[in-house]
Amino acid sequence: VQLVESGGGLVQPGGSLRLSCAASGFTFRLYYMSWVRQAPGKGLEWVSSINRDATYTAYADSVKGRFTISRDNAKNTVYLQMNSLKSEDTALYYCRTGDSGSAGAYWGQGTQVTVSS
Repeated sequence: VQLVESGGGLVQPGGSLRLSCAASGFTFRLYYMSWVRQAPGKGLEWVSSINRDATYTAYADSVKGRFTISRDNAKNTVYLQMNSLKSEDTALYYCRTGDSGSAGAYWGQGTQVTVSS
């Protein structure tokens, strides 16, 4: 089982990034997927979730209207489009299986997002 995030980096406030998470080793289309993040010195924060067929999405209030989660089951990949980035979005972003209330059976290694001028 493997979840590999990519797409992080350094971006100025107001900018955009698109994170990707490529899954392998399990039946991706059968799992809800989520993004969570951990800012420096803070605990894990759930960001967004998507159901198996992408007909349902959910977002934390802190990112609602700015972030969009999506998935491509043919490519075993989940995405997080992040727009209007703020300094408080700086964190290590992880993808994992499961919805917002789940501990997540499988986790990626994380991709760093830094929002700074």
